Parts: sequence; C-alpha cells; structure tokens
Amino acid sequence: MTYVIAQPCVDVKDRACVDECPVDCIYEGERTLYIHPDECVDCGACEPVCPTEAIFYEDDLPGEWSDYLQANADFFVDLGSPGGAQKTGRQPFDVPWISELPPQNEDWDK
Repeated sequence: MTYVIAQPCVDVKDRACVDECPVDCIYEGERTLYIHPDECVDCGACEPVCPTEAIFYEDDLPGEWSDYLQANADFFVDLGSPGGAQKTGRQPFDVPWISELPPQNEDWDK
C-alpha cells in the first residue's frame, strides 16, 4: 500500500509534502507531484500538510480520482527507483493523460 497524489495537485505543486517526507519519495513532474510506490514507507507525514488535500492513502482514494493510483506508478516506469527525489530534481514530463489535462489553476504558469 502507498499514498497517492491526485487531481488537486495538478498545476499547484505546493511542495509542503516534499519538505515533510522523511524518505524523499515525492517526485516532481511538469504539472504535478508523484509518490514513488516502492519508496513510500506509508508514514502518512505528507497527507496532513497538503494544503489542497490532494494526498490520499491508496484505499481512501476517491473513486473520481482512481486513475491517479496508476498514474503515480506509471510515472516511474522509465525513471525507475532513483532512491531520492531531491537528487533527481524536477522531471520534464508527466504521465501522458495528465500532460493533456486542461489547466487546473488560473495562476499556473508553464
């Protein structure tokens, strides 16, 4: 089991969760953040600090955002398990269907 970042993070990427994560498993894509399912230790530290309430324990993920469970895994297919988001830095991509979403935030500046 793991935590999942869902739609409310798209085009926001507040990063409070990144600062709180003790194992550095929250990676940054172009438009959203992703939790590495193999690196996450299920501590839950990220969930309460998310100002957009975008982070859910996998079993608590609302049905309307169920695709984000797979998106959080798919993001790492080519990236693998680098063992730390800070050393990896922002990635120049997202899962394709997230890249294709219309802007979710009026202030979002690509």
